[in-house]
Amino acid sequence: MKNSIFSLILLAATSLFAADPAIPDAANSNPPPLAWKSAVPRPVFDADPSLVVLYNKAWELAWGNVKDQPGLPQSPYMDEGCPDMGNCIWIWDTCFMSLFCKYAPDTFPGVGSMRNFYVLMHGDKKNKVALRICHQDNPPLFSWAEYDNYKFTNDRAHIDKLITQEQYLQKHFAWFSNPTHGPKPTALVAEPDGFKWNGVASGMDNTPRRRDGSIYWVDAIAQQGLSALYISRLADSVGNAEEAARWKETFETLKKKVNDLYWDELDGIYYDIKTDTKAKSRIRTPASFWPMFAEMCTQEQAARLVKHLEDPNGLGGQYPWVTLARDDKDFNSASGDYWRGAIWLPTSYMGIKALEKYGYDELADKTAARLLNQMNDTYKNYEPHTIWECYNPSKAEPSTKRGKCVRPDFCGWSALGPISLFIENILGFHSVDAQKNEIKWRLHQTCRHGIQHLRFGKTVTDILYNGNGTVTVNSDQAYTLVINGTPFEVKPGDNRFDNIKPRQP
Repeated sequence: MKNSIFSLILLAATSLFAADPAIPDAANSNPPPLAWKSAVPRPVFDADPSLVVLYNKAWELAWGNVKDQPGLPQSPYMDEGCPDMGNCIWIWDTCFMSLFCKYAPDTFPGVGSMRNFYVLMHGDKKNKVALRICHQDNPPLFSWAEYDNYKFTNDRAHIDKLITQEQYLQKHFAWFSNPTHGPKPTALVAEPDGFKWNGVASGMDNTPRRRDGSIYWVDAIAQQGLSALYISRLADSVGNAEEAARWKETFETLKKKVNDLYWDELDGIYYDIKTDTKAKSRIRTPASFWPMFAEMCTQEQAARLVKHLEDPNGLGGQYPWVTLARDDKDFNSASGDYWRGAIWLPTSYMGIKALEKYGYDELADKTAARLLNQMNDTYKNYEPHTIWECYNPSKAEPSTKRGKCVRPDFCGWSALGPISLFIENILGFHSVDAQKNEIKWRLHQTCRHGIQHLRFGKTVTDILYNGNGTVTVNSDQAYTLVINGTPFEVKPGDNRFDNIKPRQP
């Protein structure tokens, strides 16, 4: 994903991101090898304990990417796991990493790492550090990442400062909408009907989406809408009603444009569009699910989108969430060739969460299980035994990039599978909300399973289904546990709930 020597040369030449020669380059010190173990939740899954092994491996690899580098706006910070790229950080890598780091936020500084981008891009531009932002026009996902972490921490003071005082999220939205002003270089061009972009900036490096000419990228405009939506929700959560209303109106404007220009009624999917004629590109990728995740589609549109995921010749199959439809002429069935069919955790995670927003919980769990099982089979049977940057669309192996195997030990965003999808879709703890003081459990496994040392807000809890109809909960605070739609009031100490039945498919 991170390539283009030319881009790196341009970045190095840009004073905003240039390294200060007085600061040592990459003099990072990593934390002790096993210090993460007491901080992370401990899953229980008797049906397949090897998934717990994979889960622990993901945290172990992620722990190796916690970097402590003096002189940064935020240190320690999460490195994405690309040692070959030097002192570079990427926006969408960091945002996605924060979505699993939220399970141990004091130890894995996911959301805190975003401050390096805020300050370097929108803060004191005289602040030069030995760190560069590669492709600052990466997908604008800060608002989503901030909101998702806020649900876990309930750190209102942080959000109030971010939204009301610093306004970094609003500043980034404004920059993305007009990238000619501010940090350069950028591949992003904002025009009235959408955004011109490229594969590297969008994160989908060698995607064939532009093969028929210049396009407006559907993911770019949908992600801007997503930003506006979550800025509105964050503002509302800290009582800033005027700011919330303004950004909700911005979201509605973008939502209308996406549905007017990018929705194809014939095929039932969102497409990129040609910049000259506004004709649909008709190249199917998971980018088409960004409007769904941004809550821009109707329930009827969502139902039609889902058909493309269920289609074994489309984005589905034994290994779902391929990054190019299987019946596309550029689909690489042998390895996926990076973004020409390979399976990537960030787009898969986004798509699975989009399904949940529209009530497709069973399909979300099913595709998450297939993805996680592929990762686990690869870990067990392919050497070296590790977690990879992306995966083969046809078998349990890593993908390739230009004929060479993709990066190993990639945690990095690939930890979203063994950690987040495991907790949220396999174990079923799909919503943890410190603001509401509530956990929603989609209990659908029949074996003994659960999670220990799950932390949200000020609460630490253990939750276990014994496989025979009983749920036991230990907690240091009171909260509400909603099991398959039924609320149970958890009290401090030990709790027991009987006659609990897993949800039937």
